[in-house]
Amino acid sequence: MEPNSTRRPVRVGLISLGCAKNLVDAEVMVGTLLRDGVEITSDARDADVVIVNTCSFIDSAQEESVDTILESAALRESSNRGQGIIVSGCLPQRFRAELPKLLPEVDAFIGIDQVSRISTIVREALARRAQRLHGKAGSPRGGRKAAVSARLAALEAAKSAAASKDARHPGGGRSQRANPPPPPAPLIEVTPRPSFIPDYATPRFRLTPRHFAYLKIAEGCNHPCSFCIIPRMRGSHRSRPLADLVAEARALITDGVKELNLISQDSTYYGLDLRPNRSRAISAPGPFTEAVKSLPAETPTICTLLRELNALPGDFWIRLLYTHPAHWTDELIRTIAECPKVARYVDIPLQHIHEIMLERMRRETSQQYILDLLRRIRAGIPGIALRTTLIVGFPGETQAQFEALLEFIRATRFERLGVFTYSQEAGTRAGNMAGQLPERLKRQRRELAMAAQHEVAVQVAESFVGRTLKVLVEQAASAKALEQARITSWEHGLIRATEEHAAQLTGRYQVARGEADAPDIDGRVYVRGALPAGEFAHVRIVGHTDYDLIAQPG
Repeated sequence: MEPNSTRRPVRVGLISLGCAKNLVDAEVMVGTLLRDGVEITSDARDADVVIVNTCSFIDSAQEESVDTILESAALRESSNRGQGIIVSGCLPQRFRAELPKLLPEVDAFIGIDQVSRISTIVREALARRAQRLHGKAGSPRGGRKAAVSARLAALEAAKSAAASKDARHPGGGRSQRANPPPPPAPLIEVTPRPSFIPDYATPRFRLTPRHFAYLKIAEGCNHPCSFCIIPRMRGSHRSRPLADLVAEARALITDGVKELNLISQDSTYYGLDLRPNRSRAISAPGPFTEAVKSLPAETPTICTLLRELNALPGDFWIRLLYTHPAHWTDELIRTIAECPKVARYVDIPLQHIHEIMLERMRRETSQQYILDLLRRIRAGIPGIALRTTLIVGFPGETQAQFEALLEFIRATRFERLGVFTYSQEAGTRAGNMAGQLPERLKRQRRELAMAAQHEVAVQVAESFVGRTLKVLVEQAASAKALEQARITSWEHGLIRATEEHAAQLTGRYQVARGEADAPDIDGRVYVRGALPAGEFAHVRIVGHTDYDLIAQPG
């Protein structure tokens, strides 16, 4: 795999976008490349190949992916024209047929199933890039982001016969005999319905700090949510074997991990696809609960996984992320309550509370079911912090339905909450619904929802003052972090605005997180003084900003 020299290995740079699940795919690619003798570089100008691991969940994530690809191509043109570019992840998974025409500067497109073959694909991308340069094939220049993004947004909704004809005859019927032969086409390796999921033996190089890790327990999704494209991109739900997960968790803890973050598209469905003689997916709460009760003893569930992980030796947290409300059971509530290493934290995206909106979103849960579930969780798990995400501006959402959502936010008092504006995604049921709302109204409703949550969040933060908390220390706080303590995440919605009380944060601080704070998503605890990074500590809360806590060593 020598690109230009026999004296050094190939160098690869990787940019990973999107969620923690995508990050694990990136970690698998880096681990595979290192195993095969490839160097990893953080300087894209020095790389022989750059991999852009993309997201295509909503419009803003898709635009970020396109922007990053075009920026990588522009940097290559200015500093390293022999560099190969590989685009991986959800964007090619969603638009595998169209991307080669829209992004001709890319040398290879791969999907989810191909991440474990990345070393071979790097070699092929380099060879294709060399052939393209030999044929004097340059990269298109200037002003293409808007055109590419707009075309991607329209593709699945408008695959007309004329578009197909244009794709087959890109010259529009004019003679091409006078033109030189086209450069080699990019490599395209994308399985339409992915089935890959990593296991313990899969090479992996963690890109998170040493003290926390993401443990992908399953891949894919079976839910029919009308706004979501994930099942089409990621395939059906598929769980990893229980023993495999326990083995990986044990190795991570031995390596110094203090927090295991369990991730998947639907963590509460874990193991149900492993049941014997399964014939179909189970989505609705009633049938799901009955199916769980009738499972053979040897079939793993999220409850057995949590109990197995809790039994591992060591001082660490287990954080359960991405739980679907339709798949909660009384046994799961008891399990969390009885497992001291499971963080008192629940990530349970609800999306809305009004009955009509829940039906149009195809969420499989009713308003009363949600209210009863939240009551049961809080009653059964003392001290639990509830996190949710909501969607405003869904097609047909009336002012009255939005007002019901605001009242739900105020009454439920979620400890952590993010809000999305609805993103109209081609290829989804909701994308074709009547009653699409204007962007201005959607943004206005989001601001109002976050204002309602802001009032709750300040009261929640105030309630911690005077208490002693166990926290996981991250790192020393930079001056910039103290000046502007904020997080924006397209995946979880805006959860923190610019802090009005950041003036409190002067001097030397450590950034830490409590049980109620998932990494890169939720709040932070700023601890005065110096504490060992990557270790647990007990601190006393002495103040707060809008969303963060201020503490001193306890």
